[in-house]
Amino acid sequence: MFIVILTYKKPLEEVDRYLQAHRDYLAAHYTAGDFIASGPQNPRVGGVIMIKAESPTAVDAIIAQDPFKINGIADYHIVEFTPTMFITDNLKTILG
Repeated sequence: MFIVILTYKKPLEEVDRYLQAHRDYLAAHYTAGDFIASGPQNPRVGGVIMIKAESPTAVDAIIAQDPFKINGIADYHIVEFTPTMFITDNLKTILG
């Protein structure tokens, strides 16, 4: 399991130019089963993606497809972790 923390390195106006393409990228990876959760940081200085992947190499390949990465919009910090506790209820319900 991986947490990817994106930090914008361009002004929000430029981030917004690529936002729809980034959302399309996210949707494709949710459909593929790669992504578990994602969203913007507060304040809006970047974002966070939780990724289910077999290896750091697989995460690098996934990130390489992100329009934010391709266009130099964000830097990426990858944290690998091993989950040992899990929630069994629907996360969306809990986070409301």
